[in-house]
Amino acid sequence: MTQFLIANMAPIMFASLVVFLLSGFPIAFALAANGLLFAFIGIELGMLAPELLQALPSRLFGIIENDTLLAIPFFTFMGLILERSGMAEDLLDTIGQLFGPIRGGLAYAVIFVGALLAATTGVVAASVISMGLISLPLMLKYKYDKRLAAGVIAASGTLAQIIPPSLVLIVLADQLGRSVGDMYKGAFVPGLVLTGLYMGYVLLVSLIKPAAAPALPIEARTFREPSGKSGAASVLVLTALSVVVGVVVDKLYKPEAPLDERLVIAVGAAILFAFVLAVINKALKLNLLSHMAEKVTFVLIPPLALIFLVLGTIFIGVATPTEGGGMGALGALILALMKRRLNLGLTRQAMEATLKLSAFVIFILIGARVFSLTFYGVDGHIWVEHLLTALPGGQTGFLIAVNVLFFLLAFFLDFFELAFILVPLVGPVADKLGIDLIWFGVLLAVNMQTSFMHPPFGFSLFYLRSVAPREVKTSDIYWGSVPFVIIQLVMVSLIIIFPGLVSTGTQKVQDRSITRDLSIDLEGSSPKPAPSPSVPVPGSPPATGGSLELPAQPPAESEPGAPQFEFEKKP
Repeated sequence: MTQFLIANMAPIMFASLVVFLLSGFPIAFALAANGLLFAFIGIELGMLAPELLQALPSRLFGIIENDTLLAIPFFTFMGLILERSGMAEDLLDTIGQLFGPIRGGLAYAVIFVGALLAATTGVVAASVISMGLISLPLMLKYKYDKRLAAGVIAASGTLAQIIPPSLVLIVLADQLGRSVGDMYKGAFVPGLVLTGLYMGYVLLVSLIKPAAAPALPIEARTFREPSGKSGAASVLVLTALSVVVGVVVDKLYKPEAPLDERLVIAVGAAILFAFVLAVINKALKLNLLSHMAEKVTFVLIPPLALIFLVLGTIFIGVATPTEGGGMGALGALILALMKRRLNLGLTRQAMEATLKLSAFVIFILIGARVFSLTFYGVDGHIWVEHLLTALPGGQTGFLIAVNVLFFLLAFFLDFFELAFILVPLVGPVADKLGIDLIWFGVLLAVNMQTSFMHPPFGFSLFYLRSVAPREVKTSDIYWGSVPFVIIQLVMVSLIIIFPGLVSTGTQKVQDRSITRDLSIDLEGSSPKPAPSPSVPVPGSPPATGGSLELPAQPPAESEPGAPQFEFEKKP
């Protein structure tokens, strides 16, 4: 029996963790208890040296020293201030009037605002609850299909998981040892594509079943000119002029500058032009713009400016994500103050919610560090590596297995739990197979986004259920989410088939994984790792044999190694 335990300690430990999780025990304490239990068993069986646990205090202090995770409370606070200051209401009202005259207009408005809220808040709960309270009653009033309305709102709220500044992207960057800025760049295009797929589904429904997504009736269109026109043409003209200004600025700007920098400067100039023109038109009463164009500009430009202040400085390397989050939090306070909605109660609520989320993340991280210390001590990383590299199909087989695993576990685990438990195990294997970790992280982020949409355990569905009218049944919410879960799975497939959708970076930050800080040499117990298969690099001939050609891992610069501890196996 003892020999069996020694030979199979890693799989037994992993199975024990699954039992702990399924029992409903809090995840942080389940991880820590499981790690300490098997550390004691390993020491008693002579597998581990007692000195192993001496590395635990430094690992826990490392969590506090991790400045990457400091971006989480900053972006959370920014999002909560913006949400509680009424930005969602203003956006939904204005954009709803803009898109209302077309069939499915309210659904388009919800998706557009969901993407914008995702880029400013990064918090799913805030987005879903705000849009559920405002848009769902309005969509039901104008005879939208209940399932379509519920699905659109729930899915649009989850865009906060993939569109920067997403909290899950920060965690994934930390766990994979990559730059948060590179992870944000990589997720930007997939986030926009996913938003487009959502709108494409609404368009398809409005064409096949027009009664499910009617246009806003004339009497409900409040932004109208004295002539009776909607004023949408003025919005199009202002948008076209802003685009022209952006193109001109791009041509006049330094041609040798990186594309990211030129794009940020051009878009910033276009936004500034539209805002200045609207201010001059209103101040001098020139009547160059319609009431609709003025309203859209004054409602849309402030959050857009904040987005490009935060993300733009991160993309061009002027600020780190932590510094960008700090600027975003300050910018959110300024916007709330300008709207005369900032008060002590609002600030206290945002601070309390931020504190709770930050403590939740830290406690899970502490439990994960205790578990990983013991798991690596019993060669669990070797077991996982051999298990995944032995799958048929090479990279393709590995990606299919990992995505199926994450998809199924997302029924029961939150994305933070998945990121802290599984990503440190599968990340090194992906790196060994030559898969770019930025690309891999974005792929997992899109997959984990479905954890908020899974019936019957998706948190987004629970948030919507808590604010939905009684006439909307729980089954309507569940069935309404199914098409969007399928769309997200299609997005996962697109990223695998077209890896160029993800902009991969080359910046590697300090690797905080347990394997850098602790080298455990159990003589005779660790089999040699399997050789990694060759991976095509850009410019090489296409891969043969039908395998997918994935982005190769860029060579990392050499870094000074962390102190190493060598433990000898007990006789």
